[in-house]
Amino acid sequence: MKNLIATLFLGLSLAQAGLVNGIAVVVNNEPITLFDIDQEMVKKNISKKEALSSLINELIYNQQLKKNGISVDIFDIDNYIAKLAAQNKMKPLEFKALVRQQQDYNAFVESIKKQLTHQKLIRKVAGGNIKIATDDDMKIYYENNKALFHVPDTIEVTAYVAKSKSLLAKVLANPMMQEPEVMVQNISFKFNEINPQVRYILQNTKEQSFSSIFAQSGNYNMFFVKEKKGIKILPFEQVKESIFQTIMEERESNFLNDYFEEQKITTNVKIYR
Repeated sequence: MKNLIATLFLGLSLAQAGLVNGIAVVVNNEPITLFDIDQEMVKKNISKKEALSSLINELIYNQQLKKNGISVDIFDIDNYIAKLAAQNKMKPLEFKALVRQQQDYNAFVESIKKQLTHQKLIRKVAGGNIKIATDDDMKIYYENNKALFHVPDTIEVTAYVAKSKSLLAKVLANPMMQEPEVMVQNISFKFNEINPQVRYILQNTKEQSFSSIFAQSGNYNMFFVKEKKGIKILPFEQVKESIFQTIMEERESNFLNDYFEEQKITTNVKIYR
């Protein structure tokens, strides 16, 4: 905020010379600076025109959030995580612990916050104008996209177990090394018999790749996924909820895109450079 005030103050001081220092565009009285554009170009590796368009869209989006009083709190996030946990047949605390071992948990929470913010805005501006997906819609989607619902029948892995996380980190850095304190075992998992935590990890690990290191039963564990064998298509009833979410997200996204195109028409945009 201090930087923004300083930029505006300096711009006013040079107005007599016919310049607005650093300000490229003003959108509904909020500025986008040349520095903002340069940063966006570097961050996304895009052209100046694309960067400016991206920043204008982002500013209009944030203005709409403010106008409609959209916010997401910790309770919203916890409720969403509880649903994710249930979908993976885990308790919320188990799921959170597993996510923390797999990725940056703060980044995970931030991505959820953005998603929920987006959903709240859509519901606010749509006002019931988005058609709800029916059973027929979901069945058509299922029949046309069965490849999305394939799971392996069996998964062949090499399992590594150690008392120390650092020992597995050494194996990960140099898979050819023999570490006497690391127990190594070849295992063939039947997909429908895997416990939820292990299934989540294996589903998110590609063939010929190592999983992340995770804690379980007082030890540290890691898998090398050698092969995922066989193909099973999950039954419609098992994936019905996720299909509904996919269809509705697509319809909501299309509605929001059209909504913002309309907003751009009435947006007051002043271009200085």
